[in-house]
Amino acid sequence: MRLYPLLIVLISLTGCGGPRAVIGPPLASGAAPKSIESIYVATTRNRADNPSLPYSSGRSMALNFAKFDIGIPRNHISGRIETSSRLPNPDRHFAAQAYRPIDGRPQFIAQLNAALAQRAPEDREIVIFIHGYNNNIADSVFRNAQIAHDYSIRAVSLHYAWSSGGSLPLYVFDRDSAIFGRAGLAETIEIAAQTKARRVLLIGHSMGAYVVMEALRDLAMTGRRKTLERIGGVVLAAPDIDVDVFQSQVRDIRTLPKPFTIVVSRRDRALGFSRRLTGGHPRVGSGSDIAMLQQNEIAVIDASDTDGGTHNVFASSQTLMDVVNNNELMRSLLRDDHGPAKQTVLADGASVIEGAASLVIFLPARILGGMAQAATTR
Repeated sequence: MRLYPLLIVLISLTGCGGPRAVIGPPLASGAAPKSIESIYVATTRNRADNPSLPYSSGRSMALNFAKFDIGIPRNHISGRIETSSRLPNPDRHFAAQAYRPIDGRPQFIAQLNAALAQRAPEDREIVIFIHGYNNNIADSVFRNAQIAHDYSIRAVSLHYAWSSGGSLPLYVFDRDSAIFGRAGLAETIEIAAQTKARRVLLIGHSMGAYVVMEALRDLAMTGRRKTLERIGGVVLAAPDIDVDVFQSQVRDIRTLPKPFTIVVSRRDRALGFSRRLTGGHPRVGSGSDIAMLQQNEIAVIDASDTDGGTHNVFASSQTLMDVVNNNELMRSLLRDDHGPAKQTVLADGASVIEGAASLVIFLPARILGGMAQAATTR
């Protein structure tokens, strides 16, 4: 009986309570949206005969594919998703300007390649976003579009939508769906690896980070190392993963894709409640064991003091957007390029970089070792 009130508080903290977003169809409008973000979707959700939510929470054994063109409204404020629980008005709400199912894996790969060919050579990358707990298809596709727009991502956006129940009391259902969804994400990564993309990047949020780690583990344990080698970077934001489970996943994967970055916050109250729901075990996203992450060659961005350090700070923080978009240190870290030494300010024992905008960046051990060696030879 204690689970339900805890979930109510959890949802209120993560901003997923109240009326749910719907995809469309959009209302007629005389004004064009601010911009349109094309989001390719691979999903283990079942198709639904419902234009407002064309994919349900039902689990599909086979991947379904689609493309959404999402209109960003003219009144959009960075970090927010302006939605409606009724028919969205494209002047004021995120809305699907177009939705097209795609039949089969070969056609999906062909469309991804066509989208890549339309970009400059340096932008021919695929970024796969994996959503978190309590998302319906509109919640997660809109979040992907918001991230692509606000972070000025020029790569092809590919969204993996696992079958979250999108309902307040379904935390356990979502944990089971996350496990169910790992094979689908592994296949999605495999599909992206078979395109002409220069590299494939993964961004997993909250429980979606658990799906990411399980998919990487699945690829490793089934011998699909060539697919793993096509991954050019992983970012886990507020990962809702038990610390012990995470270490077990890392052992099974053996060699993590690089660079590998985790965004943590000690002020993430949602993960605090998740910890209580799961028996008091610490979550990776709470930053409880940063030294362990460093030793596993993982860079850690501590956003505890950045714009409230909330569960969605990775997507909602204008400060973080400004730093990632404009700061050469952040760009080099996320691209596994150590950058000029003059840009790094090392704290005690060469363990921390204190960056702009109240972020603290903990470097992975391999970079620290290289920097220490370089310092002794100068």
